[in-house]
Amino acid sequence: MIRSDMRKRYPEIRHELLPSKPIRVNNANSLTQAVIKFIKLSGGQAERISVMGRTIDNRISFVDTLGHTRQIGSVTWIPGTMTRGSADISATIKGRSVKIEVKWGKDRQSAAQAKYQSDIERAGGIYLIVHTFDDFYAWYTNNIR
Repeated sequence: MIRSDMRKRYPEIRHELLPSKPIRVNNANSLTQAVIKFIKLSGGQAERISVMGRTIDNRISFVDTLGHTRQIGSVTWIPGTMTRGSADISATIKGRSVKIEVKWGKDRQSAAQAKYQSDIERAGGIYLIVHTFDDFYAWYTNNIR
């Protein structure tokens, strides 16, 4: 799919010269990227959702009279404004709203994520928990077309 997409985007380059770097799925981040790329190459829309807040660093550094570097102030954390428990990927596939939660290894769904799942399903959306790319691909081939 990647090579086919590259042929469409770069028709002036001979197809045997196009890079053929395989996608390696070996952690949650690479699994998320692979799922997003697959959805986009299949004609859907997908994006990663981040619910993390941000830090505000109020520290300042200065040199005291003895020549030592000192630091005063504090770092504060501001929570994000996203809905607690939001899925890792928000996608639209063939007109359907699909929320995908990526879990790797022993990672499990939290209570906030379970509530988010029930809210999505109650609204008529699709919520999917993916542990491997094969899980996602099997779901996609069985449910989308």
